[in-house]
Amino acid sequence: MSTSRPVEPGCVYLVGAGPGDAELLTLRADSIIRQADVVVYDNLVGDEVMARVPSSCERIYVGKKAANHTMRQEDICALLVRLAQENKRVLRLKGGDPYVFGRGGEEAETLVDAGISFEVVPGVTAASGIGSYAGIPLTHRDHAQSVVFATGHKKEGPVDLDWAALARPMQTVVIYMGVSRIEEIARRMVAYGLPRTTPAAIVRRGTLPDQRVLVATLADLAEKAEAAGIKPPALMIIGTVVTLAPRLGWFKGAD
Repeated sequence: MSTSRPVEPGCVYLVGAGPGDAELLTLRADSIIRQADVVVYDNLVGDEVMARVPSSCERIYVGKKAANHTMRQEDICALLVRLAQENKRVLRLKGGDPYVFGRGGEEAETLVDAGISFEVVPGVTAASGIGSYAGIPLTHRDHAQSVVFATGHKKEGPVDLDWAALARPMQTVVIYMGVSRIEEIARRMVAYGLPRTTPAAIVRRGTLPDQRVLVATLADLAEKAEAAGIKPPALMIIGTVVTLAPRLGWFKGAD
């Protein structure tokens, strides 16, 4: 029987908390959560996950929402360095996976530059976790031979993606952080060649009890999302795999 690796003082653990459902945590993530001295956590970390953090563990919230950042990224990086230099077991807890639109790479670079030991614990990224719970397989021999992840959010300015590459046929496109720009994203995908009838979905609070799945097309996705009052956090999935959702949607949320 193997034993878990120790959680060391003075080390920062960049841990993926998964898309929300606490039962999707990895064993390594759960072990670190139970042993940490301090947790620095994001907005997208589920309440059930945070409930596993011991009461003795110091909690520091650094969540980011659109136009509302509790702490700048530069300050978060500096905080991680300071906590590690205080010889604490530092848990940096992120929704999804640290290295998939989680800014984990930026934080890891800062730790390397400061000479701080760190470990990265991958998590179930939102695309695969939410797709599975929504009944939308990201690949399928009849529908998609490739899958692309993109972000609808940049540090500054409009969405500027490789639209021609995203609009290829037989492909699934997953857009993170794109709820506020659904109309622009859909319009660009159509302009670069996808039919207006291409199936598309918005999944809000995926894997959680109040999950909502909205299925539409590129032509009417923005209108339907607005009518349904869809707000972040939500994920956008584009491609014919979306048509499988009504048949394969085993997880019954609020939709």
